[in-house]
Amino acid sequence: MTDFDVLIIGASASGLMCAIEAGKRGRNVLVLDHAAKAGKKIRISGGGRCNFSNYDVSASNYLSDNKHFCKSALSRYQYYDFLSLLSEHNIPWHEREHGQLFCDRSANDIIQMLLQECNKNRIKIQLDTQVNSIEYSETELFKFNITSSKGAYQSHSLVVATGGLSVPKMGASDFGLRLAKQFGLKIITTRPGLVPLCYSTKDSNKYKELSGIALEAEITYEGHSFKENLLFTHKGISGPVVLQISSYWKVEHARMGESLKIKLLPDLDLEQWLLAQQAQQEKVLVKNLLSRKMPRRLVICLCQIHSIDKAINQYDAEEIRIIAAIFQDWHFWPDTTEGYRVAEVTVGGVDTNELSSKTMQAKKIAGLYFIGEVLDVTGHLGGYNFQWAWSSGYAAGQFV
Repeated sequence: MTDFDVLIIGASASGLMCAIEAGKRGRNVLVLDHAAKAGKKIRISGGGRCNFSNYDVSASNYLSDNKHFCKSALSRYQYYDFLSLLSEHNIPWHEREHGQLFCDRSANDIIQMLLQECNKNRIKIQLDTQVNSIEYSETELFKFNITSSKGAYQSHSLVVATGGLSVPKMGASDFGLRLAKQFGLKIITTRPGLVPLCYSTKDSNKYKELSGIALEAEITYEGHSFKENLLFTHKGISGPVVLQISSYWKVEHARMGESLKIKLLPDLDLEQWLLAQQAQQEKVLVKNLLSRKMPRRLVICLCQIHSIDKAINQYDAEEIRIIAAIFQDWHFWPDTTEGYRVAEVTVGGVDTNELSSKTMQAKKIAGLYFIGEVLDVTGHLGGYNFQWAWSSGYAAGQFV
């Protein structure tokens, strides 16, 4: 049996960051992962360019039952700390809309940087390794005994950086959650986040002609509102604005009749614009007027559903208000999501009330740490989840 100061399960963004920080402190670290390559989720992120952080990171960008938990770690390792690391490795990057930060070349730059830092700090990474069992003894010097497909190990500290349930084709599983349950930690119910939403069968028939249409929209749900691009697909709705709101949307709420509110052309008061057009172009069909502002296929579809087929001068002010509301106060009832298969993150996870926000250590189990996506901390779209990985990994790395 081989001894280590720290054993980390998961060669993920958070796991590698934790290993690097622990190694800097002279700790003897082993990272185990079942995958053939380290950082697989980093590799596919951001269209292959890794949206690694954001200029505007705060607790308000995260979902959690314990909204204050993430503040400590985020304050101790911020976007500029990661930019400094990129600078040391001469990795070029750029900013996109909404403060999002991306690699210029490839997400592989980030992976190679992390692996080089691990090598520099003498971190051992063992891939293609299945963890079979973990036993804990509070009284032993090495508290954790781990058996795997490639041998047995024991360690003072155990860090769980296994990620969430999203993208199972990349090897995602509920291993970290099962491990938390083994140690008696509470789990906040999980669901797919940053995921497209699906039509009901009824709506699928109504909106099937809209696939491929994209336009800016504002979507509001339970007091949360986002304004970005909306994309209609053959299954439902997607695009950045839908992914953002999806993390808040719950299937059980939909079954109780709760809807999303979609506002197309969010920067235009459509009612006032239509009234102005009525005064100037009174004989023009409403659908032709609306097609000047929105994709015609979308306009034709909604006008057919709501029997809007007359010229603008044939509608009174109240009717025009109703027409505007069809496009700007659109009550939309998704049926479900496309699931973990395409979700970018997992909402829910290990209850953060079970952990120290300073160290990421379980309050009940000395030496047991949870970091990254396995926790009930979920960021918005835009680099926030990677920042949480760096910050939580850094925080745990100072104490393991």
